[in-house]
Amino acid sequence: MSLDPAVWPVTAACSPAGVLGLGGVGVDELAASFGTPALVLDEADFRDRCRQWRTAFADSEVYYAGKAFLCLALARWLVEEDLSLDVCSGGELLVAERAGFPAARLLFHGNNKSPAELRRAVELGVGRIVVDSAVEIDRLARTAAAAGIRQRVLIRVTPGVEAHTHEYVATGQEDQKFGFSLASGAAAEAARQVLALPSLELVGLHAHIGSQIFDTSGYRLAIRRLVALLADIRAEHGNERGVFAELNLGGGLGIAYTDADAPMPAMELADALAAAVGKECAAVGYPPPRLAVEPGRAIVGSSTVTLYEVGTVKELPGLRTYVSVDGGMSDNIRTALYGAHYTAVLASRASNADVQLVTVCGKHCESGDIVVREVALPADLAPGDLLAVPGSGAYHYSMASTYNHVPRPPVVAVAGGRAREIVRRETEDDLLRLDVVP
Repeated sequence: MSLDPAVWPVTAACSPAGVLGLGGVGVDELAASFGTPALVLDEADFRDRCRQWRTAFADSEVYYAGKAFLCLALARWLVEEDLSLDVCSGGELLVAERAGFPAARLLFHGNNKSPAELRRAVELGVGRIVVDSAVEIDRLARTAAAAGIRQRVLIRVTPGVEAHTHEYVATGQEDQKFGFSLASGAAAEAARQVLALPSLELVGLHAHIGSQIFDTSGYRLAIRRLVALLADIRAEHGNERGVFAELNLGGGLGIAYTDADAPMPAMELADALAAAVGKECAAVGYPPPRLAVEPGRAIVGSSTVTLYEVGTVKELPGLRTYVSVDGGMSDNIRTALYGAHYTAVLASRASNADVQLVTVCGKHCESGDIVVREVALPADLAPGDLLAVPGSGAYHYSMASTYNHVPRPPVVAVAGGRAREIVRRETEDDLLRLDVVP
């Protein structure tokens, strides 16, 4: 079995018997110890990607986007790897707090932060809050004033850039829920509002144009428009109050889910963004701001593999063969939600059988419960075999559900031949813990 290094974690390897190993641990051993389905996170791969981004953006701020996947252990790894953290809810903020993450290195996102969430962020000393509406600016100003602090903020701008991605994860165009429109003048008005409030300190602008992006054209256009806005704000408010030192370009860099994807290396992206900012700032005479980026999927996505056990193989003559596994849309909603593409391999043994195109489906009561569409797997696939699906690190566990009262899987970290749960498997008792008996 050949494993594409662009798709699989850095330690993924196959034994002579055809057993997939991750972090030096065979998947047969992992399934026996932790059950299936299970998300297996290669710690060495995760840390290596953290270091690649930290090196590529050495003069910039790198915020790991916690929405992709976040837990206490991972937050502590981020501290050790000198990355900052982007959170977008009170729950993600709690993970950071419980993990002992330095509050000054936190960035707080969200289009509808509650008064309680803002109070908590201010009390913790969160380093940056990205404001998303006029209501929130006023709400945060009152919260900061009551706490006797001056809170640093960035304004989230929708720059009118169409990223070439799925409509559900495109966030730079005008018609969407995030941020202040640049074209309508709302972003400039937001700057006026913040600058008039003594409890807020405007430190820069933020934009995020979408996710699973493979080229820099959208970023370059966004940079041109954001730098022009910075220059306009300076012209209106004067150098003392209108020159801001930070430009956060969000995340969105794609990963290889299959061998058809060609992701851009972090260093290549860093060079392209720095060159674009330098060019646009020179054109308008604006001092180049310090860049910030928010990789989430690009760090954790390829670090994780989901293990499933085959339950049934059902051939529909003349149509297709369905291979049912013991998970599905409750641990990976992306195929049903976005039409996401994955690959899969037989991971527990070697096979000399011919391959056939099959559809790997889940166990849930939905015809759209598909894990992988049209993947080539051995024709002798049978119940009890283990399948491995790479690219499972981002938006799998974080979007997991208990649909059909199926418990959520564990997240198992592997490193140096050892495995340990960093998120335990949900139990049936866990499923009922919130029920109130009438």
